[in-house]
Amino acid sequence: MRKLVPSPSLPTATALAGTPEMAAVALALALRGWWEEVNGSPAWQDGAFFSLSAAYALVSAVALVQLIRIQLRVPEFGWTTQKVFHLMNFVVNGVRAVVFGFHAQVFLFQTKVYTLVLLDLPGLLFFSTYTLLVLFWAEIYHQAKNLPTDKLRIIYMAVNGVIYVIQVCIWIYLGTNDSPLLEPVSKIFISVVSFLALLGFLIYGGRLFFMLRRFPIESKGRRKKLYEVGTVTAICFTCFLIRCIVVAMSSFDPDLSLEVLDHPILDFFYYMLTEILPSALVLFILRKLPPKRVSAQYHPIR
Repeated sequence: MRKLVPSPSLPTATALAGTPEMAAVALALALRGWWEEVNGSPAWQDGAFFSLSAAYALVSAVALVQLIRIQLRVPEFGWTTQKVFHLMNFVVNGVRAVVFGFHAQVFLFQTKVYTLVLLDLPGLLFFSTYTLLVLFWAEIYHQAKNLPTDKLRIIYMAVNGVIYVIQVCIWIYLGTNDSPLLEPVSKIFISVVSFLALLGFLIYGGRLFFMLRRFPIESKGRRKKLYEVGTVTAICFTCFLIRCIVVAMSSFDPDLSLEVLDHPILDFFYYMLTEILPSALVLFILRKLPPKRVSAQYHPIR
């Protein structure tokens, strides 16, 4: 007679069925443990923030070299939009390089508002730098459509002025009142500012792009300008969109906070995607020097 083989018991079958789920849980726990170990590692923290500092310093140096080249090319002109744009890039990236170079001190201030100022102020300067491109494109669009341009610079300065005043008021209140509710408000404000920037690129970058596409004369200059406007709009829209979403999420989730020392990987990818790579790409796209003689009325960014 054949020996009967007992069928697996119910608990054994359940355990076997649950093996993939258990493996997934074990993998998740292992990854979480690795993530916490990385976040708490001084070596990872130094590596991430010193890498950011070096990258910012490189972009700042490129902007400065380009500014000097432009000045040597057209010394007879004053502070054109192109020169101001490169100067602001030099300042923003230079400040970031110094801040992350001293990250151990910056993130460990006893008064948290000092850390917020050193991290948020360059972000606002980045906003002012790249919305300068929006202003530039708005002037081109209005000139092409025979619309008035005299109020565009006033609007640009007014919007930036209001943003800086509101942010300074938030910093002052944070420095005098240790309210846990105001820091998320500050982050939401930065998120709104980023949304305004991406909206500006979407509106005027999009308008200028489609206006150039409808331009009847086909030429190499038109194709180049179309490529320039399209790529810069896409880059800046994307970087401000990422900033808007991440900062808004960090205001509700402490695990996504960017103002702490123990989130080195998050900080590295955030600043790389929202500032360093966009700045490097835009500087590369706009690398062409202006002609030695241009109209006194209009000095394009090239």
